[in-house]
Amino acid sequence: MTPSARTGLIAGAAASVCSTLVLLWRGQREVGSRSAPTNATSHWLWREEAFRVHVPTWRHTATGYAIHHLTATFWAVLYAWLYGNRPSARSVPAALTGAAAASAVACAVDYTLTPKRFTPGFEHHLSKSSMVLVYAGFALGLAVGCLAANRGRR
Repeated sequence: MTPSARTGLIAGAAASVCSTLVLLWRGQREVGSRSAPTNATSHWLWREEAFRVHVPTWRHTATGYAIHHLTATFWAVLYAWLYGNRPSARSVPAALTGAAAASAVACAVDYTLTPKRFTPGFEHHLSKSSMVLVYAGFALGLAVGCLAANRGRR
């Protein structure tokens, strides 16, 4: 396995978990459902139905989380390949700055270049300020994951 793939798998998992925790928190706060934002991501498969499901289900929650996790891993592998594995990215400030930039790029791509059918979906339930927190959680997980994966590497 390449170093970028290894780092990306670790950082993608961390970014996915951190951003999902924010989705749970903000979903409960804004729509009274911890699972609605994650369920919404399953609109890739279940279209509009996914936006109406506010309880945990295998069909929507598990599928939504799987999609979210895979896309987080995609961004993390790309980030690790471009920047996250470099020696200059191994300090905490550099990792946080780089991950914040990567998260901003992911957000911009998700909502400007990506066809509506393949957007994250949680924007249907969350305010813009909550979306900022979700992408901040993604950045934090990305930074922590890259730092953990690269600990001890020269």
